[in-house]
Amino acid sequence: MLSVSIANPYEYDLDFQGLKAAAKAVLEGEGVRAAKVTLAFVDNPHIHRLNKQFLNHDEPTDVLTFPYTDPGAKKLEGEVVIGYEIATEYAGDRGHEPALELKLYVVHGCLHLCGYGDQDDAEAAEMRARERHYLTALGLPDIAGE
Repeated sequence: MLSVSIANPYEYDLDFQGLKAAAKAVLEGEGVRAAKVTLAFVDNPHIHRLNKQFLNHDEPTDVLTFPYTDPGAKKLEGEVVIGYEIATEYAGDRGHEPALELKLYVVHGCLHLCGYGDQDDAEAAEMRARERHYLTALGLPDIAGE
């Protein structure tokens, strides 16, 4: 069973069903049969603090992924923390709705939980290809890699 929950401590206006559908599309598409994943939507100070604490990057970011199990575990567990304010800013800069940017971040974070990286050019290219695949599968415009 795939369990996807949403943490929304700042009470943002979110498309809960669409965000859960994006996560489940990736998990199912990557062959995950059992998962417990939380999508957390936070403000800039919150994600900045986490980014500094866990990656030593002193700035807000778009997505942080915290796997609680290894990719390929019998039950995949983890949390995807998404910077809502970053998504809103980037969406405005790129000329599309924040809801679409948030879904891209959900796809990206879930791909990380499934074992994909983006630390070098080859990994990043594979990540972009998988993002495009899932955006298309969800009937969404291809905004990956913009």
